[in-house]
Amino acid sequence: MKEEEKIGVKFIGTITGLKGTCHASHKVGQKFELNCYDSGGLCGFFYHDIFPYLSVMQFGGKYPWWKRDTMEVECPDHYNAVSLKVERKK
Repeated sequence: MKEEEKIGVKFIGTITGLKGTCHASHKVGQKFELNCYDSGGLCGFFYHDIFPYLSVMQFGGKYPWWKRDTMEVECPDHYNAVSLKVERKK
């Protein structure tokens, strides 16, 4: 079995905004390759927060608010909010 078949869908996360100071040192424009098996370097708190969405989308589910395989999320630190755009990799 190919590695991609075991992993399933992959996502590209791009930091699109930052309010305050990110304690994980994320910067606007930074990119991550994510999936349910690998955080790709994304802050653990942020990854933990979006993991349920990733797992649904990785294994064939969908949410009504996902438009064209893209979602925008914000980290759980609302005082130093980092915005992330997550896109399903084709």
